[in-house]
Order: sequence, then structure tokens, then C-alpha cells
Amino acid sequence: YHVGSKNEVPGRTGFAHLFEHLMFEGSAHHDKGYFHPLQEAGALLNGSTNADRTNYWEVVPTSAFELALWMESDRMAHLLPALTPAKFDNQREVVLNERRQNYENRPYGLATMATVAALFPPDHPYSWLTIGSADDLRASTLDEARTFFETFYHPGNASLAIAGDIHAEEALDLVNAYFGDVPAGPDVGPVRRDCQLAGPVRLLHEDRVELPRLYLAWHSPAMFAPGDAELDLIADVLTNGKNSRLYHSLVYTRRIATEVAAFQNSRELASFFQVIVTAAPGHTLAELEQVVIEEVASLAATGPTEAELERSLAQAEAQFVYRLQTVGGFGGKSDQLNAYTVFLGEPGYFDRDLARYQQTSLASLRDHVQRYLVTDRRVTLSVVPRGSTELAIAGSAPVVVR
Repeated sequence: YHVGSKNEVPGRTGFAHLFEHLMFEGSAHHDKGYFHPLQEAGALLNGSTNADRTNYWEVVPTSAFELALWMESDRMAHLLPALTPAKFDNQREVVLNERRQNYENRPYGLATMATVAALFPPDHPYSWLTIGSADDLRASTLDEARTFFETFYHPGNASLAIAGDIHAEEALDLVNAYFGDVPAGPDVGPVRRDCQLAGPVRLLHEDRVELPRLYLAWHSPAMFAPGDAELDLIADVLTNGKNSRLYHSLVYTRRIATEVAAFQNSRELASFFQVIVTAAPGHTLAELEQVVIEEVASLAATGPTEAELERSLAQAEAQFVYRLQTVGGFGGKSDQLNAYTVFLGEPGYFDRDLARYQQTSLASLRDHVQRYLVTDRRVTLSVVPRGSTELAIAGSAPVVVR
């Protein structure tokens, strides 16, 4: 389903992820847990939600293919008659507990919340995480949930991908039999929001942690946009492997950090590039920041080496192959078909997606570092042990994360 937390509004966040849970609680013609009948048939199944989409998948024996279609179509067309106040309240509590476990009570768990809230304005749908606000979840009502479902969970906003030991014509006949009479639903228009930082933002968060950690984040090109692949490769050059620039400098040579990672967080409306470094005992975040800035500046000045680009391209190509080793699940052929369909309207985009990486050059990587990462328009978050604010970057403003 082409719905994620970006389709929510301030004050009512967390609905997309909540529905990932509710969709497993039974529908009108199977008002029981969704897992049991499919698992009894030998299936694996699960789902996930992010900012831009919600996916559900089943990997089933061929003999259970029709059962999977029936159950998917029933919860698409007939979920609401079975959605009771008790189910809604129960799953809302499950999500609130998940939020406590994965964010509130986990070391550094609130850092990403603080980062995105600083990167994006309050009315931008990427300014909150998919889990949503605890206050918003508690304030949500069953009627609001019903409206959210009617708006987004229908054939007009869905993509169905099938891969495996099937005959295409027979499979399509079954799809038409189970889904053909489900109303298309209302048109779901695209979400459009602008975002930019006028200058540097420095934040400080005290947490129940032993070692301070530094988060640096910059705005970057949207998923599949020009520059997205380049920044993905740049992240690899900086932190993937013991010979990567930041790992070698921070962890191996100077030993002022215990770990470092970089990511191009690709999203549909806008992305952000992030570097995360954990300080070694006895070292401050200012030391780490200085090294990161120096290494990024060096990459902007000269670009990566031929060997670095070759290694990063090999990693990227390997990941493409790994994703095609299974027919489904998290990754796999059906997941790739669905992703390309939802975001690009082109299920056969695989070759062109890989070509985005293969067509990069030393100069293009250097240019994108210069354009996106050298700027001081970034969010710098210091997460430090409680009572140790002296370890943070100077000039950081305390931030409270809820």
C-alpha cells in the first residue's frame, strides 16, 4: 500500500504503523489472528511500515497460493466490520509498548527523533518517525482509524506482486476472482512538502548511555533522484569496511571512536545523509566532529580513488544480487517488483536502478560531496551521558524528545 507516516498529519501520527498491526487481527470472514491459517499451510509472513509505504508479504507453498490471495483480499475489502474497539485499544497498547522498547528505553533510541525533528519543519511528514507520537496514539479514536483505512487501503492505492512457481494467466485469473469486485477507493494524491535548513543546528540530548555519540545529518536527494545513488556510494566510501576513510581514521588509526557508520536515508519526498560516531572513553564529540569534517572536506577536494569507487560499486552490485536470491519476504523478487511499481510505476526498473550506480564516476561523487556535505547547513546532535554535557559540541542547545 502506498501509505506511510508521510500520509499522516501533525497531531495524528502513527496511524500507518498502527494499521500494520491491525491488519493481522482478522477480517469479516476470518475474524481471528491472521498468522495461524497461513502458518499451518507452511507459510512465512510478516509486514513492515516506513515513511512512504506499508507492505505485507506471504511466502507460501504453491498449494496455499489461493489461500493467501483470499486472506489478503478479505482484509483489504472487509477489515472494518471486524475492527472492534477492543482490537483497536489492544493494538494501540502494543504499539505504545513497542515505542517504549525500541525508542524511549533503548540507549540512543530518541536520537533519530531529535534529528528528523530538526531537519524538517513541524508540518513536514518526515519530521516524525513512523512509530508516531505517544500522545497522538493515545488521543487517536476508532472513527479516525476507520477513516484512515478507507482513504488508503484499497486497490486504487495498492500494488500486488506475485513471484514463484505459478502460471501467469492462472494467477491473474485468481487475482481477478478475489480482488476484482473490491471498489477502487478514492484517489490518493501525492504529498508535496519543501524542506531546507537556513544554517547549522546544534543540539544536545542527555541520555542513559555510557559513551557519547555524535550524529551529523544533511539534506540529500530524494529516492531515485539524481544524486541518490552517488550519496549511497559515498556512505560506503566513508564507513563500509576497515579500510573506509572514517573507520580507518577514527577507529583504527587515532582510536578516538569505537564505531562509525554513514547512510543515505533514501525517501520519496526528500532524503537525508547521516554520519554516526560513538566516542571512545576519554574523548569528546568535538574531536570526532573535527575528523569527520576533515575527511569529508578531503573527499570533496579530490574525490574518491579508483580503488574506492571500484570496491563500492562491487558492494552495490552484490546487494542487488542478494535481493534477488529469494522470491519474497523482506527483499526478494516480489518485494523489488512492488517497490519499483509503487514509487516509479515501472516494475521492471531493476536494470536502470543498477545503472544509476554503474554510471557514476569519480568526478560525480566528488561533486555531490561538494554540493550536499560540505555545507554547514546540517544538524549536529550530541548524545551524552546524563550530567556530562561538557562532552557535547560547544554551542549545542538542549533538546527534549517525546
